[in-house]
Amino acid sequence: MSTDEDYSAFLDKANQDTGSNDKKDSKFAKVESINTDVPAHLKKIDATYTSDSDEPFEPVALKHNGADLSKTNFAKLIGVDSGDVKPTDTKHFDPQGQYKEVIDAVSKSSDGVHVVKVFEVSHGSTRKEYYLVTIDKEGNVVGLKAKAVES
Repeated sequence: MSTDEDYSAFLDKANQDTGSNDKKDSKFAKVESINTDVPAHLKKIDATYTSDSDEPFEPVALKHNGADLSKTNFAKLIGVDSGDVKPTDTKHFDPQGQYKEVIDAVSKSSDGVHVVKVFEVSHGSTRKEYYLVTIDKEGNVVGLKAKAVES
């Protein structure tokens, strides 16, 4: 039969750090999302993105030069690697129409030329942020984002 010391050694070994690199997947990276005025109607949106974490949509307002948003310049704007950004559109983001209020609110912020764009930003294998953004009349990027945990 095992001794208490053997059992204690077993527990110590089981609780050791394995050196696994999964730590980056345990949190969302700090991402720039507000550095200019947020349109008032975006502050009033009370909607939640449904995922394993059910997070609320939050405003996004970033100074920009008015140019159309590509994957690369959006990644640079929020301070992430462009390899972590996947552009999509509102139809793929919301195929069943459950986020119509969110999409409409972002569209209302548009300068009338730019459409709502959706960017999926990965923070590891299960954590993502969804940005629904457009360009406003001042040329800034405005919209809403939601964090998601998708296992």
